Amino acid sequence: MTQPNNNTNLQEATDLGTSIALAATTDKWQVLSYNAPIIPIHAALLRTGKVFFFCGSGNDPNRLNTPYDSVVWDVNKGTFSRQAPPLDSNNQPMDIFCAGHSFRPDGQLLVAGGTLRYDPFYGSPYALMFDPIAEKWVKIRSMNNGRWYPTVLTLGSGRVLAVSGPDKDGKLNRQPEIYSALFPNGWKAFPTTSALPPYAHLFLLSSGKVFYSGAQMGGTGVTPRILTLPETFTQSITETVVTGLQDIAFGDQAASLLLPPAQDQKVMILGGGSGKTATKRVNIVDLKASNPTYVAAKPLNYARMHHSAVLLPDRTVFVCNGSKMNEDTKQSMLPAEIYNPATNTWTVVAKQTVPRVYHSVAVLLPDGRVVAAGGNPQRTVNELRLEIYSPAYMSRSRPVIQSAPQTVTYGQQFTIQTPQAANIKWVSFIRPIATTHSCDTEQRLVDAPIISRNATSLRVTVTNNRNIAPPGWYMLFISDNNGTPSVATWTQIY
Repeated sequence: MTQPNNNTNLQEATDLGTSIALAATTDKWQVLSYNAPIIPIHAALLRTGKVFFFCGSGNDPNRLNTPYDSVVWDVNKGTFSRQAPPLDSNNQPMDIFCAGHSFRPDGQLLVAGGTLRYDPFYGSPYALMFDPIAEKWVKIRSMNNGRWYPTVLTLGSGRVLAVSGPDKDGKLNRQPEIYSALFPNGWKAFPTTSALPPYAHLFLLSSGKVFYSGAQMGGTGVTPRILTLPETFTQSITETVVTGLQDIAFGDQAASLLLPPAQDQKVMILGGGSGKTATKRVNIVDLKASNPTYVAAKPLNYARMHHSAVLLPDRTVFVCNGSKMNEDTKQSMLPAEIYNPATNTWTVVAKQTVPRVYHSVAVLLPDGRVVAAGGNPQRTVNELRLEIYSPAYMSRSRPVIQSAPQTVTYGQQFTIQTPQAANIKWVSFIRPIATTHSCDTEQRLVDAPIISRNATSLRVTVTNNRNIAPPGWYMLFISDNNGTPSVATWTQIY
């Protein structure tokens, strides 16, 4: 994000209090006048522009066999609609607490796994779709075994990979499987493989391979690696270790993401904890290199775990939520920070009002703001307040998309109508967030190169690589020469 000139001084300032005061003149947080009706442990931005929250039993074992619901939040209207709980064959609620999720090409959210029992936790085999248009749950075929704290990742084929998590007997599920509506039983499993930790942060690479960043939930240091998926289900997934990660034992509730644009194939890991203590560590790996190795980047200003990292449409990384100590809200009142990949610098920005730790989320909205929600430092202590961050660009004159196609295909050239065409620097597709426990396999910013322009329109190109932009719905942004983005329109890439 292009900042006012004084932001250079902000980065160099030794007095963070002064930095925060200066940054606060250009950006702001707002606590909304109403609360979420449920704790938003799981959050996803639907292709309607509404935000979907669900929590299942919500970390409360007394609610395991009682009805619970999900909500769709219309941010513009400030209203919530409730959905009937998904039921199993015995008409009991399926507990989707601590499931995994990613978007299908049609915009439905696939939700897999959840909780069969508490203490110790056993994983559920159930799988569901959430229809964003009808706003209702649809039951699909169950997985081959249960998963609690699983990772779910949409592939370039549109199929969905599920890995890790304790199974229906509480043992670590080492058998990856893939969902396709074309499979007779919905899911096909690979042979067992080496263990990935719960909520392993996975990223689809341009090659179709999958990268585990080293960030996860609750485990110890598991070496980052590149996973190669075989052509058939009779073969095992193979792995290549990626070295160089600093503070490898601090992966618990770290954040990681594919830096913008996705074509650069660089993954950042930031913060995280080991035991009760967090780190400021930031490392980046270039996965296009012949021998990918993590290297140190500028560290965070504040050590964090349980935090959220969000790609902004000005191609910066916004970090909020979290704490210096595990689940300690007294040490979580940390100012947000923004990373600029072009300069390898962090800028301290406005400070949140609401402390958020475990079970908190942050979601980019189509207008470029970020909503922060949730927080559950201990059972039955639920943070329901909602807070929205407005980056500095919200107060500037912004470019406008007058028209753009609602559907595009790989390799296609298309036209965007905008009166600011002469001053547009970037066109970006941003895949919407679907997040829980600091883990999000979905968000990515894909560059759409500008090939020509006139006074009122841009001619741009869609990537021809399905692994760069997995099929599905994206927010389409244009950004001017100052990095100021438009409000998004929605486009489906297929």
